[in-house]
Amino acid sequence: MRPKNLFPLLLLSALLAGPALAAPDLDDIISQANNVAYYSGDDGRADVAMTILDNQSRTRERLFTILRKDIEEGGDQLYFVYFKRPSDVRKTTFLVHKYMDRDDDRWMYLPSLDLVKRIAASDQRTSFMGSHFFHEDLSGRHLDADHHALLEENDTFYVIKNIPKEPADVEFASYTVWIDKKNFLPMKAEYLDKSGALYRTMEVLEVATIAGYPTVLKSRISDLEAGGSTVTRFSNVKYNLGLDDNLFSERYLRRPPREARQ
Repeated sequence: MRPKNLFPLLLLSALLAGPALAAPDLDDIISQANNVAYYSGDDGRADVAMTILDNQSRTRERLFTILRKDIEEGGDQLYFVYFKRPSDVRKTTFLVHKYMDRDDDRWMYLPSLDLVKRIAASDQRTSFMGSHFFHEDLSGRHLDADHHALLEENDTFYVIKNIPKEPADVEFASYTVWIDKKNFLPMKAEYLDKSGALYRTMEVLEVATIAGYPTVLKSRISDLEAGGSTVTRFSNVKYNLGLDDNLFSERYLRRPPREARQ
């Protein structure tokens, strides 16, 4: 079994390690944290509940199921998301084919229009279904998209600063991640805007070990500039289900597989 995690929501993350290596170098730390955040087992499934709080203290709820399958350890992946509630987003689906050597392919099915829409690479840093998560948070940011530097190492965390190689492609100037030294789970992230001001944060609020994998059960992303936050809770998390590659094809956008509808 590979020690990895389903949803960083970090992404969404956010949206899931074996023993630590002795004195790992920076590349080892980043690689292990990526595996813990996005590659638990060979595949995974979770029910996800989002509570979206806007800058006027109004809340909205989202309930969906996410399926994931790894094509290669630390490499290409497949994701399928099926929305169950509320009624205005019910039966909306997302499909992600994550690649290491090119831009990811992303599709969205809108049942009200019976329309399958491609999500452009330029839209990856936009809101995921009205939440404070971005589309890119769903499957994670490519490791080679940033320059990395170890800012600090203490008894609890590795603190790593990340600077985009293509700053014109993103809205942030840099982001810093706190990685738990015990299990390499990313526990906090802070994003600075182009002026150097802190404008976005991610926090892991609850963790459990499921089938031997450290798993995020609750996380929060906050928009410090516009206001508001999204809290995400994960339940019914399962790993190594033997999901078929065919479940992650475009034809299932209109006909979600049983594994997502359960």
